[in-house]
Amino acid sequence: MASPSVAGGYVALGDSYSSGVGAGDYLDSGKECKRSSRAYPVLWAEAHAPATFSFAACNGADARDVLTEQLGHLSARTGLVTLTVGGSDTGFVGVLATCALGGAERCMSAVSRSRAVMDGPLAGDLDLLYTAIRSRAPAARVVVLGYPHLYHLRGSCALGLQDGERTVLNDAVDHLNAVIAQRAALHGFTFADVTATFAGHEICSASPWLHGVDVLAVTESYHPTAPGQSLGYLPALTRAS
Repeated sequence: MASPSVAGGYVALGDSYSSGVGAGDYLDSGKECKRSSRAYPVLWAEAHAPATFSFAACNGADARDVLTEQLGHLSARTGLVTLTVGGSDTGFVGVLATCALGGAERCMSAVSRSRAVMDGPLAGDLDLLYTAIRSRAPAARVVVLGYPHLYHLRGSCALGLQDGERTVLNDAVDHLNAVIAQRAALHGFTFADVTATFAGHEICSASPWLHGVDVLAVTESYHPTAPGQSLGYLPALTRAS
């Protein structure tokens, strides 16, 4: 007998990490939401054949965007909901760009501002979103996936930052994941940590699954590659679902 998450419909919500920015082969020709056929939601759906599959995740979406623009895909028949959300709320891509290009002092200031959002407005916005998801999909298993460490310590690459800055950024990701996991648990959702699956494949590692700074494709900077989706995110979701 199929599990509820397979027997029912599957709805993939969230931001650019769920839409597949950085993985290429975009279903919308790379415009607007940049939904990739190589993103983990598509790969999971291909492997498990849910009754229906709705791919609503969109580049740049924050918690309020997901709340107002993506939840129409949910229903009482939804068996599985997945999402990544929180990175856009905290302006983390901008923080990373500042750290890569603006020097250590500006980097530390940007990280501090981002952490203040994590400790302030983000928790409330996640509560509103998670409450609405449960209301619209009362029987669904909801899996909230986290974000990977971005930098490999002691690795070497262009615009790779010093180890001190890398550590501060990775610690900020840990803090963001902790906030997301706490709110998810309060709503009875499953949190899937991807830190372990990406270990050894961060930026500046020998085999990175994340794009570093790319001035020719700025949107894809700091996002998972196709292997990051298939070997990083997909196994974490498979274990959790």
